[in-house]
Amino acid sequence: MADKSDLVLDVKNLKTVFFTNSGLFKAVDDLSFSVHRGETLAIVGESGCGKSVTALSLMRLVPDPPGRIVGGTVCLEGTDLLSLDEAQMRAIRGDRISMIFQEPMTSLNPVMRIGAQISEAVRLHRTVSTREAQDIAVEMLRLVRIPEPARRAREYPHQLSGGMRQRAMIAMALACRPALLIADEPTTALDVTIQAQILALILDLQKELGTGLVLITHDLGVVAQTAQRVIVMYAGKKVEEATVEALFAAPKHPYTRGLMASIPAVPASGLAAQARLNEIPGTVPSLVRLPKGCAFAPRCKLAIKRCLDDYPPLQDWGGGHLAACWRAADVVEEVA
Repeated sequence: MADKSDLVLDVKNLKTVFFTNSGLFKAVDDLSFSVHRGETLAIVGESGCGKSVTALSLMRLVPDPPGRIVGGTVCLEGTDLLSLDEAQMRAIRGDRISMIFQEPMTSLNPVMRIGAQISEAVRLHRTVSTREAQDIAVEMLRLVRIPEPARRAREYPHQLSGGMRQRAMIAMALACRPALLIADEPTTALDVTIQAQILALILDLQKELGTGLVLITHDLGVVAQTAQRVIVMYAGKKVEEATVEALFAAPKHPYTRGLMASIPAVPASGLAAQARLNEIPGTVPSLVRLPKGCAFAPRCKLAIKRCLDDYPPLQDWGGGHLAACWRAADVVEEVA
């Protein structure tokens, strides 16, 4: 177990809701987790499970209205971010905590040069001259392995490829050496080869800087390659948490088992016809009208009456392997 003094982020009972015409939308419901220095924690689940809203909640970027963080604490190196006013939060955002978004073209300013955007982030949080900030920007572009960084710093986002724009976003996020980096689906819009390069780059820089990393993804293959611990979310709640080794060896929740069974497998020969992909039947329930019991029960072939009537508590199955399932003991025996 990591030393308590290495704790970078400690989230307790986080609740984020959206007030809509249809009713109260519970996007993140009673979520708790922690991240230590140099550790990678992955948060996985289907679209709509609350992953990205969790990331926005940590950054205090939930649009209000209609969204609002209504409960819990988010402690970054001992400071509760939810207790800060907006000016105090702006001083921390981009400095001690940073985020890499899914699509850099919507996150980078299209009318500012790349170098100017990075140096602006540096000058906002560091007492440096314009020239020093520009030098830091070029050095960061070099650090993320963009060729000819001095020339690229003078270019605009549209002049860079998708992979280079994502590298520029990483350079900006890491320019102030944050304690915590949040990466929300950082490789979604990139082709497979560039995806692998970007993930390797993030992990190399994380190791070099000792940054804690929260990786938001739907890709369990990425989780297996990059993370030490993983949280599985469903309908706004944490349904399972474990080390990557424990989760892949023996998932305790039927939803986790279903996610793993739906991963395409390459036949041993590489030539044989692939078996039909498994799928999880049904859809994620509306977060406005959640069922009384387990939200996954209507889609679960192991569900019993208790699952429909009562929501299961998170139970520790040893070694910090948590699962919220009345049938967790039977999941390991179940052949997906």
